[in-house]
Amino acid sequence: MPDGNQIRAFHVTPRAAEEIAAIAGRQGRAGAGLRVSVSAGGCSGLQYGFDLEDKPSEDDLVVAVEGIRVFVDGVSLDFLAGSELDWHDALIGSHFVVRNPQATSGCGCGVSFAV
Repeated sequence: MPDGNQIRAFHVTPRAAEEIAAIAGRQGRAGAGLRVSVSAGGCSGLQYGFDLEDKPSEDDLVVAVEGIRVFVDGVSLDFLAGSELDWHDALIGSHFVVRNPQATSGCGCGVSFAV
């Protein structure tokens, strides 16, 4: 059985880390981290949010991968525990993808979900 830290873990793939660094660099914010959050909304009830931030809040989980940082607040982590952040390239657009084992359903675009 996994311990509490493994259950609450949030993982970031190297491809997602690479893209975070590229986005921050294009915006002239090298060293900024990506905040991943969950809020009410979207067609399935909850939606993911992605924003660049210069530093984490005091209670954030900070995941460091390949020189970048991802920040997740405690409330969002309740919905994101065990999830993985990845980057998906497609003809119709590139975007972050959250593979969330807690999601019981989601919308077609992958931005909103239900638990």
